[in-house]
Amino acid sequence: MAGIRGTYDLGPGTGRVLVKTGRVGLAARVGHDLTLEITQWSARIHAEGAAPDGDGGGQVMAATIAVEMDLSSLAVREGAGGAKPLVDRDRAEIQKNARKILGPGAKASFASSRVTPSSGGGTIEGTLTLHGTSRPVRVQVSNPAPGQYRGSATVKQSDFGITPYSGFFGALGLRDEVTVELEVNLPDNPNGRP
Repeated sequence: MAGIRGTYDLGPGTGRVLVKTGRVGLAARVGHDLTLEITQWSARIHAEGAAPDGDGGGQVMAATIAVEMDLSSLAVREGAGGAKPLVDRDRAEIQKNARKILGPGAKASFASSRVTPSSGGGTIEGTLTLHGTSRPVRVQVSNPAPGQYRGSATVKQSDFGITPYSGFFGALGLRDEVTVELEVNLPDNPNGRP
């Protein structure tokens, strides 16, 4: 991350944002661990390089990262485990339940407050706003190839006033904690540069 300089506008054409869920309850064996994709999102990265953090403990980046996500665009990509494979009817029902839980036109946003590079990646600290509530979130980032970045953060739904899905009279539900994963490929040149 330390070598990033310039302004980059990103979206579905440059990467993916995934939400991964787990199951709980007495009937958890019949349910699925889901991989959902937020198909409509945008991000802007503005970075001016890394500098000493002032505490003598490393570097921080003069950078801002802002992300907007349309949660009504959630699409079911995979269902692992379960008594039987997911079919189209299951996928439609999952998406319907997600929209019901999150509310119509649900959005989420993230704004960075501190970017700390390290060899092979770093961390991004910031504020996630979801369901009308803002909470601090820490994203762990890796840099597996030049220009390619992967990030992961754990989000506890109840911290944002969201009650995780529960069905079959409470015998099957989603874990409160979900994992948000992202993968982006930065263009060779920042915006406005040939």
